[in-house]
Parts: sequence; structure tokens; C-alpha cells
Amino acid sequence: MTVNKPKHWIVCCLIAFVVYGWNASSLYAQTLTKVTPESVGLSSERLERLTATLEDYVAEQRIAGSVAIVARKGKIAYLEAFGMRDLESTSPMAIDSIFRIASQTKALTSACIMILQERGQLLISDPLAKYMPEFANGTVAVDNGRGGYDVVSARRAITIRDLLTHTSGISYGNGLAVEEWRDADVIGWYFANRDEPIRETIHRMGSLPATAHPGESWVYGFNTDILGALIEVISGRSFDVFLREEILEPLGMSDTHFYLPEEKKDRLVTVYSSSDNGTVERAPAPGYMDNSGIFGTIGQGQYVDGPRTSFSGGAGLLSTATDYAKFLQMMLNTGEFNGTRVLSRTTVNSMVTSHTGNLDFRAGQGFGLGFSVMQNPAVFGLPASTGEFGWGGAYHSTYWADPKEEMIVVYLTQLIPARNIDDFGKLRTLVHQAIID
Repeated sequence: MTVNKPKHWIVCCLIAFVVYGWNASSLYAQTLTKVTPESVGLSSERLERLTATLEDYVAEQRIAGSVAIVARKGKIAYLEAFGMRDLESTSPMAIDSIFRIASQTKALTSACIMILQERGQLLISDPLAKYMPEFANGTVAVDNGRGGYDVVSARRAITIRDLLTHTSGISYGNGLAVEEWRDADVIGWYFANRDEPIRETIHRMGSLPATAHPGESWVYGFNTDILGALIEVISGRSFDVFLREEILEPLGMSDTHFYLPEEKKDRLVTVYSSSDNGTVERAPAPGYMDNSGIFGTIGQGQYVDGPRTSFSGGAGLLSTATDYAKFLQMMLNTGEFNGTRVLSRTTVNSMVTSHTGNLDFRAGQGFGLGFSVMQNPAVFGLPASTGEFGWGGAYHSTYWADPKEEMIVVYLTQLIPARNIDDFGKLRTLVHQAIID
């Protein structure tokens, strides 16, 4: 039997389809607009506890200033600036102040590598030497028991996946063979002063002894800087151009740069250090500290007036809290933001899954393809969700994205070294206690 539907029913269906289609896509059309905390399941009253605590750190002179952002369900519920951008000039911190995000650069570089894999231009299982032959005959410095070290052949080749997970065995040059790394002028993570392309710096690493055999240890180091150079080799574009064209411009991250445009230099936050008396003091410019705990003497102006030649995939970017939140929202949206798809859902899921197995890393956490990954919040010991991913930067910044809570937190300061300060733990507990849905 044929049932004839009334015309108005068909019209209603069409309207419902259009409305549903718009709603289904609205998640990805978001632009991280500001809303009331209650509209996304957070308490304004409870967030005031976070505000009071971050204000206390400034009042006690434990930090000069900071910016914090909390986004939930694709909307900004909290965005506040605290203290001073520059104490000496009494320039206040603003929500669009620009910070050195250091190792927060790593996640963006890792995403670029995954873009290349999605286009069939590499596999992360490929040996690095397939594209960068200088790494073909890897060596490792091992303790010889006589107060020195021997250089032996690596047990296997370094893969791109090893670099993404920091399991290549390559440190920041601070292993047993530290003097060889120093002699090659490849030590420390600050590159803004270098007047040579990143590809040339990385080329010298290929002949230097690593700290551990590939795949056998989690060793934090130049891995992601090597990935930045690899992107240049495979794409034929300089890394800054590739990053800008493939991620920054599509996501609207207009305040993220390797080197600041002249008109933005007055937004750059000054670096401070924790002093012995518990307050802050202006850091030796620019607050760069190598892995021996020794401060560099490079002027803060390098990010404005420097050579603008070396694009560090491991630690080179400058950004704002809101810009970085856009990148994290793309990841939380499984690859799409503001109508633009950057990565596939399956690629994002792989990136935020631990790849380090039983390797010693951090209590309750593993490491994915560019992020730490929460596996056991109880072992971690602070409020968290299984599956949360994040990292931080050397200038005492941190971030995490929580798929379960649909939440992003970015906290930026410029403090190096940061001593005797518990703001990361307080930030985490005070954000979580504000959840009321």
C-alpha cells in the first residue's frame, strides 16, 4: 500500500534536514567564541578560585605575569591575563601578549609530519636515513667503565616514529659525548640566534654519538628539530612556510611566528627567573638555559632582530594562549576546526595514543606522536582524564586537552628557571573543581 505524505510533512522534513545539517557542522564552524562558564558546564563562582590563586602568584612576586585560557565544548569559558608583561616598564599583561612557547612547538611540528604521511610522502615507520643519509650509520656513546665512553654502532636504524616519540636515543647533546656535541656547535635548544638554516645544523648531528640505542629509552632531545628539517627535505618548502600554509593560516593562528613582525614586538613578554629569595628577577637575556643549567647570553631581541634563518621545530615558536587553543581545538575535534580539516580522525587518534609501551616515562602517562598521553590518572596523582594529551615549554608554560571533558587548558608564563612554585598543580585542580555538569 502506498502512503501519500502531505506536502507540509515533506517541507518539515526538508527544514529539519537543513537545521540538523547546520547543527552537525556547527561544531567545526566554531571560532572559540567567549561564553558564560555555566553555558558549557563550568561554574563562574568556582573559577574565581582560579583567578584568586593566579593573582596571588603575581602579588607574591613568584611570577611576573601569566595568561590562562579554559575552553569547553568548543567555547572559551575563561580567558584572563595576570600581572605584568614587563615589570621594569610596568607594561601590563594582556590576553593577546606573545610568549616564547618553546617545546609547545613540538606538537605543531609533529602534526606537519602527519600531514605528509596522509599525502603519501612518507611513512612514520620509514628509516630517517631514507631521506637524510647522514643518519645512515648511527652510533651511540656507552659507558666503558673506565671513566670514559666507547662509541658503538646503533643496534638499529632510527625511524621517523622514533623521532615523534622521543625514542631515537638522541638527546639535547648532553650525554656522555657532550664535548663532541659542543665541538660541533650542536647543543642546547635555542636556535633563534643561528645564522644557518636548520637543515645545516641537523646535518652535523648525523655523525655524532647518540645517548641511547633507538627504541630502547625515552630520551628528550633534538628529535623534533630533526623532524622540522625532514619536512623541508620532503616538502621542498622551508619549514616556516610549510607550517604557515598547512596549519597556521588554515586555523587562523595569526599571532604564531618563529620571528616577530616589527609591529608586534611590544607584545613580546619579558623572561624572568625564580630568585633565591623566592621572588622573580629579570632573566639573563633571553632566559635561555642549556641542559647543564647554564644561562646563555643571547639578547631577547633575537626574536625580532635576529637572523630569521633557523626555524626550530623543537622549540622555536612564539604564540598567544588563544592561538594555541585553536590548534588544540582542532586536535580535540579530531582534525577539523572552523570549517577546515587539517588531519583525519584516524591520524589524530594515533597521535594521542601512547606509543611508548613499557618504556620508562612518567607515572601514569605514556607518549604519543608529539604529546604526552594520560593512561592512569590515579597513578598520575592529580585530577585528569584517561586519554588527555598535552605537554609544555621550557619557559614554564603548560597545556592539556581532555577529550572526555571536551576541555582545553593553556597556561603561559615566561619563567626560567622556575623554582619552588606549584602553579601547575593548582591550575589543574582549580580547573577541574569548576566542572559542574
